[in-house]
Amino acid sequence: MSKQIRVDEETFAALAARKREDETFDDLLSRLVRERRESIRDGAGLWADSDAPERARAARAKPTDDDGTR
Repeated sequence: MSKQIRVDEETFAALAARKREDETFDDLLSRLVRERRESIRDGAGLWADSDAPERARAARAKPTDDDGTR
C-alpha cells in the first residue's frame, strides 16, 4: 500500500537535490532514514569513557544572561 505526503516547494527542492539519478523518492526517503539511524547508532557510547556528559549537563544547568550567554 502506498501513501502520499505533501511537502512544500522548498522541501521538495531539498529532497530532489539529494536524490540520486537512479532513485525514486521512496528510495531516497528510505536511504535518508537508514543513514540517520546508522549515524545515531555510530554515536551511541561515544562519551562512555569521558566526563563530557557531566560537563554538558553542568553547562546547561548554568543560568543564562538576558543575551543567552552563560
